[in-house]
Amino acid sequence: MGSLGAILKHPDDLYPLMKLKMAAKQAEKQIPPEPHWGFCYTMLHKVSRSFAPVIQQLDTDLRDAICVFYLVLRALDTVEDDTSIATEVKVPILMAFHLHVYDREWHFSCGTKDYKVLMDQFHHVSTAFLELGSSYQKAIEDITMRMGTGMAKFICKEVETIDDYDEYCHYVAGLVGLGLSKLFHASGKEDMASDSLSNSMGLFLQKTNIIRDYLEDINEIPKSRMFWPRQIWSKYVNKLEDLKYEENSDKAVQCLNDMVTNALIHAEDCLKYMSALRDPAIFRFCAIPQIMAIGTLALCYNNIEVFRGVVKMRRGLTAKVIDRTKSMSDVYGAFFDYSCMLKSKVDDNDPNAKKTKSRLEDILKVCRDSGTLDKRKSYILGSEPTFNPTVILVFLVILAVLLAYLSANRGNDI
Repeated sequence: MGSLGAILKHPDDLYPLMKLKMAAKQAEKQIPPEPHWGFCYTMLHKVSRSFAPVIQQLDTDLRDAICVFYLVLRALDTVEDDTSIATEVKVPILMAFHLHVYDREWHFSCGTKDYKVLMDQFHHVSTAFLELGSSYQKAIEDITMRMGTGMAKFICKEVETIDDYDEYCHYVAGLVGLGLSKLFHASGKEDMASDSLSNSMGLFLQKTNIIRDYLEDINEIPKSRMFWPRQIWSKYVNKLEDLKYEENSDKAVQCLNDMVTNALIHAEDCLKYMSALRDPAIFRFCAIPQIMAIGTLALCYNNIEVFRGVVKMRRGLTAKVIDRTKSMSDVYGAFFDYSCMLKSKVDDNDPNAKKTKSRLEDILKVCRDSGTLDKRKSYILGSEPTFNPTVILVFLVILAVLLAYLSANRGNDI
């Protein structure tokens, strides 16, 4: 759950945090008894804690397909991310990964922590994959093949131009969007979305992650991972790693703002994609990560801390997004609020200020034109505590005692 200090500062985070905690525990109880499915859902909770409860709410067949799809791509990504693997070993694995999912015996040791467990015991994922319907299998195989081929291409190629950047993001994330659209359609719950809109859904998330993870990627051992396109960063520094040095802070922030502005171009497509979804569970599954992305971009924009540490939404705000995202009006409201927040941070002296404001105005117009903004409560922009922190602290102590008491009683009943 969120830290005590954060809860005292934002007391209205407490209820959604508790709901998220309870949803996670409930999801854990629903882990299937079969060893391979048990492994898959247990790993899903470990490598995707925030969205495991959202995935869990989907109908069984689609939930199983997305769980396997996610783990297959996480495994593929683990191979790509492991900079200790020699290129001549890594490339053939990436190229053939779509065939390995059919092999119950295949595994490859790489990665760290939970990702190493996933790779060492990948046979469980393959076994689950082979139990899916053929339409789900074909969609997963196709996307895995295309993604592995694209990753292999960029193992041997740097991201030089913005076109390269878009191509790389297409391979590692846009194809995820296409794959999910295929799975939604195969379930019979959604019409087939266009490839361009599906691609934008993935690119918006991926570019947000690439921006947020600059410092982690540049400090990767034994070799830096560099995804920011030279066409952008070379306008500000001579080498990409120069952005992290304090003497380059002003240029670093300008470069960061340029990157955020580039990501914003996909927001309108994302809103269009989500507005066409019919199934409530699929809608929430898609909408929550997109709201997290626009929120993260708003936090990162003009923020030197991106080059000093980790910038991310607080846990309580994440819980609120998960709890309160129910309809398209909630999405329009969140995109509107975060776009306003981002716009308020734009300095007219920034080299890309005019372009940034133009893209934000386009997003704001779509949200206004939806006609739903007056129907929602803004839970994002209000940050002042509305309750006495002392009262909240006392409540937390009572809650902790009550939970301990219930836990002890449950132990006695067994």
